[in-house]
Amino acid sequence: MTNDRKNRAARAEQMRKEREKAERRQRNIISVVIVAIVVVLIGVGAWAVTAAQNANPKETEVIQPEGALEDFGVPYVPAGAETPAEDVPTVEIFEDFLCPYCQQFEQTSGEVLRAQADAGEIELVYRPFSFLDAMGGSTNEYSLRATNLAMCALDNEGPEAFQAVHDALYANQPSEGGAGPSDDELLTLAEDAGVNVPEECVKQERFVPWVKAAREHGQDERGVSGTPTVFVDGEEVEDLTGQAIADAIEAARQG
Repeated sequence: MTNDRKNRAARAEQMRKEREKAERRQRNIISVVIVAIVVVLIGVGAWAVTAAQNANPKETEVIQPEGALEDFGVPYVPAGAETPAEDVPTVEIFEDFLCPYCQQFEQTSGEVLRAQADAGEIELVYRPFSFLDAMGGSTNEYSLRATNLAMCALDNEGPEAFQAVHDALYANQPSEGGAGPSDDELLTLAEDAGVNVPEECVKQERFVPWVKAAREHGQDERGVSGTPTVFVDGEEVEDLTGQAIADAIEAARQG
């Protein structure tokens, strides 16, 4: 009996060890499978991010939009004209599409100045000055992206398309301090304004480096620090009321 009990005990111990061994083997297999799944998921995630970046790589080179000036201006070209008027006072407007004061200026003086340009009385030049993103004005770089949209319109369809997008951006200006419209929403805005803007130009931010360079040029070469800033024949107009600007234009005309 003693030997039988010993044998049974030995077999039980052997079976226990085999069960533990099998359980360890199963745990190891599960661990390997989990690690493999994690590695695959990480790989898929990295591939997805890379694919998205490759699909819409952000532009880093400063590319001048077709129709823009060498000194980062965008001339207003009256409908039906090929070039702006010459030998007349030049009015330059430094603007940021996120700036509420620029919107107010556009509402009070924009149409008047364009009418003067249409009549050949002045040369009107817009100068992008996208600075509010860096001041916390937007959480998704709306100022830069909105200006890029306008530049894409100019480059693709010319000054009339730029003007249509320019006006639509002010008419649909978001509030400062939050997220502005997405790229897709900006494309829809342009489409609603009757302008065809290439999707890749917007999503690859083709002209954002140019927009940044335009801001730096305004700061370094013209001493601009905010918007709207208006120059008439190179002289800054401090008072931005309609009458003050009209007086500055008349003074420039008189020489």
